[in-house]
Amino acid sequence: MGAAWLEGVGVVASKDIRLWVRERPANALGLDWAWSHSYTPTGETRPASVAVRLRLVNPGAEPWTLAGAALVDSTGEEVDLTRWQEAPIPANGAGAVVVGIKGERAQLGCPCTLKLWEAQGPRTVTFVNVTFPVSQQAAP
Repeated sequence: MGAAWLEGVGVVASKDIRLWVRERPANALGLDWAWSHSYTPTGETRPASVAVRLRLVNPGAEPWTLAGAALVDSTGEEVDLTRWQEAPIPANGAGAVVVGIKGERAQLGCPCTLKLWEAQGPRTVTFVNVTFPVSQQAAP
């Protein structure tokens, strides 16, 4: 499963961020939809992991395969993300990718910039104003 780092005892919060995320004009792929997720363990107030699931549209003549991903937070700190893609995004087609991180590094100061790059070539994708949902856990 593409979001295994969100599993555990606690709260998974999800947020449709498509309307808030801004695409860069030079992006190689277009954005169809975007959801962000956070996992906060029971008894904690800050997320232990965060993830973004994107459906991307490839207008190009070649398939696009995700090779790397990073988030840059509002202070300029950049963190590499774990990535998952079931299959390359076909030429003139669409496909999903999931990227995320867990541990202390998941506690980023957002809004963030999300950068994705392909395995074979220069086609990159950058989204700004990526945010993550806040868990609404009840006090014990």
